[in-house]
Amino acid sequence: MSRVQLSINVSDLDAAVAFYTRLLGTAPAKLRPGYANFAVVDPPLKLVLNAPGNGPGGTINPLGVEVSSADEVSRAEARLAAEGLPVEPEPGATCCYALQDKVWAHDPDGVAWEYYTVLKHIDTP
Repeated sequence: MSRVQLSINVSDLDAAVAFYTRLLGTAPAKLRPGYANFAVVDPPLKLVLNAPGNGPGGTINPLGVEVSSADEVSRAEARLAAEGLPVEPEPGATCCYALQDKVWAHDPDGVAWEYYTVLKHIDTP
């Protein structure tokens, strides 16, 4: 299953977690110091909240598409490259308290998009 990822910088993580728990009707799937993510089933969405230090509250961090496997990341990379988009593979990335395989592309305004899969959850950001 794939789902779109939205990553938001927040000024108060506790307040944001409380708000989005009520808004989305689900508790965070992962809650760590300075970080929370919600794995929403309907609509399929991964919402990531980043505490201060990642950017001003209310701003967007990279956008993405979470996929189920490293093979899907590879297929996304091949498809994007075939479309003529510059891609930046990042296998074995440590991000968001997880080990991930990912590939990046940027829109004409520089907005970063990633296709990624979580290989393993870890204890470091």
